[in-house]
Amino acid sequence: MPQATVYNMSGEKVGEIELSEAVFGIEPNQAVLHDAVKNHLANKRQGTQSALTRAEVSGGGKKPWRQKGTGRARAGSTRAPNWTHGGVAFPPKPRDYSYTLNKKVKRLALKSALSAKAAEGEILVIEDLKLTEIKTKAIQGLLDKLEAPKALIITRELDQTVIKSARNLPGVTTTVARILSPYTVLNANKLVVDKAALQTIEEVYA
Repeated sequence: MPQATVYNMSGEKVGEIELSEAVFGIEPNQAVLHDAVKNHLANKRQGTQSALTRAEVSGGGKKPWRQKGTGRARAGSTRAPNWTHGGVAFPPKPRDYSYTLNKKVKRLALKSALSAKAAEGEILVIEDLKLTEIKTKAIQGLLDKLEAPKALIITRELDQTVIKSARNLPGVTTTVARILSPYTVLNANKLVVDKAALQTIEEVYA
């Protein structure tokens, strides 16, 4: 049974907690993880890159020299791809790179990511992750004590106090338990999880 260490808001260890075998104890599927990360990055692409074809480049209407008799290769336009200032042969054009993954594949990828983090001891549970005011110093101090500079902070519900306190910290991201992504889980060195959020994760993804 996988386990995680429980800390308080002062960064002090207060105990251990058993994690769900169904969510945090499976054998990570590397192929599915690769597919999930590739899908996430593809869906983030803007796809706005563009270059001009020979038909779109300005100029090139006049034949540069006559067809025969000059000793040079025949040429019909100064905007062919092999000419300086010519068009691009097979240019990139705006397109949509996004695609969908099967729901079962996405769920398996998330469980694989969480299980990999649990096996490496990179899941840190906070007994009651709450702040009375928006204060970056409070989150920074907690992460320093937990030795988690690049962390994913997971709360049960949307907590604006925690989000606003952590948003200026480089390498630190926040999310809620119901919208976890395999990419964000793998991209963080440590998962700092509220105890209530951990319960939600086990209920939703088991």
